[in-house]
Amino acid sequence: MRQDLKSLPKTLADDVARNLVMVARLLDTEPEEAYKYSRVALRLASRVASVREAAGFASYMTQRYSEALTEFRAARRMTGRADLWPVMADCERGLGRPERAIAMAGEPEVKQLDKAGQVEMRLVAAGARADLEQFDAAVVTLQSPELASSAVHPWTARLRYAYADALIAAGRGEEARDWFAKAAEADTDGATNASERLAEIDGLEFVDAMDEDETDGEESEGAEAGFDDVEDIEDDEDEDDEEAVAQEPQAPARRIAPDEVGDDRVIYEDDEDVEEFYDEDDLEIDEEYEENGDRKRDERG
Repeated sequence: MRQDLKSLPKTLADDVARNLVMVARLLDTEPEEAYKYSRVALRLASRVASVREAAGFASYMTQRYSEALTEFRAARRMTGRADLWPVMADCERGLGRPERAIAMAGEPEVKQLDKAGQVEMRLVAAGARADLEQFDAAVVTLQSPELASSAVHPWTARLRYAYADALIAAGRGEEARDWFAKAAEADTDGATNASERLAEIDGLEFVDAMDEDETDGEESEGAEAGFDDVEDIEDDEDEDDEEAVAQEPQAPARRIAPDEVGDDRVIYEDDEDVEEFYDEDDLEIDEEYEENGDRKRDERG
């Protein structure tokens, strides 16, 4: 960039440089402000490749994909370099043209990219496949020696994360969990939210397991197990309990009666029995609970 600015008069070069410095400082945190500085630099020195590139990234970060593509193409014409090829393809995605992004992934320019650029191109191509709901193809696109390698590079976490995300979309959750874990392990800079995604998956698995326990408990004396995943109900105020009791039951939906005395809970399936079980005014337990003359009130702890 310094070399590019040497083509300008010194005073003008200094003005352009100041605006480019602000673009770099604000691009990640305040992209709209960075965009404003980039437009000033562009008005001052539109014939400088570094300025066109910086303006392209500022437009890209603010989702002005058409402007970004124009600036990237101009910078590429000026320099002859191919390093902007992946981000240009991603602009095509942003403009709703994923087919063009996929076509660009097969162009000769990709062979001119370094390893990081090639990985970036795979990420863009896989994203374009996902845009077209070609989820299995997205998985295949990301499968590469770079993905299989145990070495950690600046792009490793993002590649593993994208692969895990593609597996989720393809309905391969078990494999996705392993790759989110690998992405989290490689993500020392917090470039992804792999740890959060991993926690979400584990949380869903926990809930599923508790649901299975509840189903098993309905057919045995372990009705208490069906309450393991809702034990926080005990901490609710009486107002919440009153609202739950006041709702009209929908047969054959199961009704749940929380115990006001101890920690034990009992599930009742007969709506009339539930109404008898509760005193709606104070939610006190009736002294005796009967059904058809042969069901007695459950023992309480």
